[in-house]
Formats: sequence, structure tokens, C-alpha cells
Amino acid sequence: MTVLILTSEQDVTADMVVAELSGAGVPVVRLDPADLPGPVALSGEYVHGAYRGHVSTGDRLVSTNGLRSIWVRRPGVPATRVAEPSVWLTEESAQALYGMLHSTGARWMNRPDAARRARHKPWQLRVAQCSGLPVPATLITTVPQAAREFAERFPDLVVKPVSGTHPQDPPRAVPTTRIAPDADFSAVAFGPTLLQRRIAKRADIRLTAVGDRLLAARKPAVPDADHVDVRFSPSTEPWQPVNVPPRIATSVHDYLRQAELAYGAFDFAEDADGIWWFLECNQSGQFGFIEMDTGQPIARTIAEWLARHEPDSTSRPVGPLRMTR
Repeated sequence: MTVLILTSEQDVTADMVVAELSGAGVPVVRLDPADLPGPVALSGEYVHGAYRGHVSTGDRLVSTNGLRSIWVRRPGVPATRVAEPSVWLTEESAQALYGMLHSTGARWMNRPDAARRARHKPWQLRVAQCSGLPVPATLITTVPQAAREFAERFPDLVVKPVSGTHPQDPPRAVPTTRIAPDADFSAVAFGPTLLQRRIAKRADIRLTAVGDRLLAARKPAVPDADHVDVRFSPSTEPWQPVNVPPRIATSVHDYLRQAELAYGAFDFAEDADGIWWFLECNQSGQFGFIEMDTGQPIARTIAEWLARHEPDSTSRPVGPLRMTR
């Protein structure tokens, strides 16, 4: 049985998991949907009540019925590398590929429909609330007066993008930024704006969830720094392993169940009272930098999950697995 990894060619994070799977003797095929049609080819047959299919890339051919799991890491958009790309060809290629893969009994990390939904930050905030995770007061609005009134209620605010990375080439990370006390909110009318109460944090927390395994790391924050986004923080402190509070663990498992995710990278801000405030959950977040600092076996944990022989169960947490050759 084979593990299929859908991601771009240059993905160091995927490389780490491929190395773990290969070391355990688990067959792996890795491809980028952006190469379909072309270097990636597929064929599926639905005849006499049965389904047979295969996907190939280079000299590798895998039967779709022989897949044990599919890791949707960071795949390209289908049919974007053809000579004459089009919206129509992209939709045709996407439906063919993902439709065939959904026809198998393979386990997903994560299912494409669940992953697409999980990207929506407003939806994340509501799921976090319903799961019992502390969520900072947040407003998403295109109404300047609503923004002004929110700022009066919560004078210390940050602004962040609703969707995440700016879609330029190459993509540009848009940092979370503190708002000046005398901010003019008139520009809110020109696009949805996410305002959130700033958490006076003493540390940043990254919690990587793989099935029911929770691996958390903590990085001390610079007190009252102008840079509130850990990605742009001047702190030189390394990430260190940290235990997950039981209440947070319970809520994270509930979040994963509601979101139907097998993997999630959760970001929290820890305040002076030790409360972990939910900021977001990235359904395909990086983990290499955490593993390098902490030594936590995140890549191996993902490889163990992918190597497991059992029916798809991404709607509930699952336990760790010892890989066998």
C-alpha cells in the first residue's frame, strides 16, 4: 500500500516526512497537481460496478486502489503548467484527479473540502469558540463606524488580514500590526478588515496536532514589542517543548472533530495569567522550524499516521502508530 503526497516540488517540510516513510520501508509517490496534464497522468475506469484507476508521475505508477493514505500538503493548482492554461482545463483536471482519489478508501490528511473550509478565518474563530478555546474579541467589518465603536470598547487593537498571505508572486506574508490610538478607520469601507483585541503576551505557542497527538512549543515574547507577529519578532529565543493544558487539549480535539481535520497547526498567544488565546489554525502549516528547535518528532508522527492501515477516519482523532517495515 502506497502513501500519496500532493505538494509542490520544492517543499522541505514534505521532504522530512518522505524521509521518515522511506526509512520505514513505506512506498511513497509524490506529485504536484500543477503538472496534470503533462508529467502527471491519470486514468480511471468505472465498469461492471467496479472502479479501477491509476496515477503516474515520471516513472512511478500507482493504483488508486492501492493507496493507504493521501497527504494534501501544499499542492499546486491543476493544469497551471500546460502550454495554454485555462479556467476550464483547471476545473476539468481538478475534478478528474480529486474525484478519482475520493473514489478510493484512502485516508486523507486533510480532505480537500475540509481543508478549503478550514482556511476561512471567520469560520475558525467560531469553531474555536464552540470548542471552548479562548478567543480574543474580534471584529470583521466594512463599516467604519462599527470599527470606531469597537476601538472605543477595546482601545488596544491589532489588524490582520482575513485571508492570510497576499497572493502576489512570490506570496507575501502580511504581518499582524498594532493600531495607533488615533487611527482613522475610513479605509475600512474599501475592504473587509479584521480587528482584534491585542493580547499582552508573554509567549507565543505553536501546537501541532496530528490525529490525537498534540505537540506544543513555546517561544518567549518581547514584552510590549511593536512587532506583535511572531514571524517578524525580534526575539532570538528558541522554541521549547511545552505541555498542553488539559482543557486546551480537550478543546483542540473538539476543534479537529468539528473541522474534520487530521492535521492542524494552532497558534496561541499566552498572556501573563497563563491563558492560551486562540489566534488561528493552519490546516497545512509548516512544522520544520519547530522540529529543528525542539527535537519534537513531528515528521515521524505524520509519517506514522500516513502509514497506518485502517479506513478513513479524519472526522475523529486517532492514536499514534508504530511503523513496521
